[in-house]
Amino acid sequence: MGLGMDYSGIEALCQKLDVPFTLVKTEIGPVIFDYRKEKNPCSMCSKMRRGALNQALLDKGLNKLALGHHYDDAVETFMMSLIYEGRISCFQPVTNLDRTGIIQIRPMLYIREQTIDNFAGRMNLPVLENRCPVDKQTKREEIKKLIYDLSATYPDLKDRVFGAMQRFPLPEWEPKGRYKPPKDV
Repeated sequence: MGLGMDYSGIEALCQKLDVPFTLVKTEIGPVIFDYRKEKNPCSMCSKMRRGALNQALLDKGLNKLALGHHYDDAVETFMMSLIYEGRISCFQPVTNLDRTGIIQIRPMLYIREQTIDNFAGRMNLPVLENRCPVDKQTKREEIKKLIYDLSATYPDLKDRVFGAMQRFPLPEWEPKGRYKPPKDV
């Protein structure tokens, strides 16, 4: 796993904070790109990575996985489902995986990507460069650009989409009327 990525900065931060560090090595990259030669690899890669993480948790006797999805990820995922699949869908803030007993949480869901980037810069946190061969050439990247372009005309587009996801409501999202857009930092 990692496509030649250097995790030493993350490992050092974990040591400094006295947080256990585990690197899960997989063959996901070769399976996706060399063996299967996937034309649209993101969905399968995501499922395989999540499966590897879930198994690593189970192996350690843990049952909760905090994922790094943020506000912009939710809006992009919603728009991807709508445009590419013709359905109204998005991941949930909390997902209970009944078969495994694992609970996936997304604690940064109400924080914008730019706020996270700014915080990481101010705190001098180690940030990994995405080494995926299809990085910046994906359907998600197309949607990110579409949202960016539409936001020039409709500046509150993301807030409206995010609010719509809550008011719809999608399963497990906040009840009607509780939406408050995140504050920019």
